[in-house]
Amino acid sequence: MATQGSGRQPKYQRIADELREAIQAGEYGPGDRLPGENDLMATYGVARMTARQALGVLQNEGLAESRKGAGVFVRAFKPLRRRGIQRLSRDQWGSGRSIWSADIEDRTLVVDQVQVNEAAAPERISRVLDLEAGASACVRSRRFVLDDKPVLLSTSYLPADLVAGSAITQEDTGPGGTYARLAELGYKPVHFREEIRSRMPSQEEASRLQLSMGNPVILICRTAFADEGRPVEVNEMILDSAAYVLEYDFDA
Repeated sequence: MATQGSGRQPKYQRIADELREAIQAGEYGPGDRLPGENDLMATYGVARMTARQALGVLQNEGLAESRKGAGVFVRAFKPLRRRGIQRLSRDQWGSGRSIWSADIEDRTLVVDQVQVNEAAAPERISRVLDLEAGASACVRSRRFVLDDKPVLLSTSYLPADLVAGSAITQEDTGPGGTYARLAELGYKPVHFREEIRSRMPSQEEASRLQLSMGNPVILICRTAFADEGRPVEVNEMILDSAAYVLEYDFDA
């Protein structure tokens, strides 16, 4: 097989390029089955492993998905455009709207696997929230499913003594969500900081997000600050990278 170093693309990459061009030209639409390994072997005269690698490239790019026992299909899921600035606007959660409504438009969002409990904050969280070692945090863990596709895992940490007795300690936080409830408690978020990284998922993350092999995740850690720079929440999010476009739109 030719290598990049010889000036030629590997055969599997050339096959993947032709399939990608066919998808982009509309020859294969969302939900359509792509040629299988046997088809590619016959068409291109390649070994099964080469055909498998070609299909794997498209899966890793998020263009295709494998369905057990059925084949590889053009991914029908429309990427979610996460508007990083607009979604956190006070006009959003302050008026009772979920910050998610800035992203999903008229699509169907379900929040499942919800767990809310009080536990000792991990050291990395205690450091950001300025908690004493071993201090408790309210921990909110959720999975977000859009159009029947899991897209995000979210775990929020808030000082337990700050939110005690509020709706934040319940599964349903009410209109406007956590930030609206913090405002009612006198700790309205006035500033946010987000840090973004990327890596391969753990086995548990891949299972909960129903990821294809080789699909990386995006990690977003957001800290919310109230007046005088007081940190009131740390939210660690794990996103299916193939399900998202991260958009940041702001004035110069």
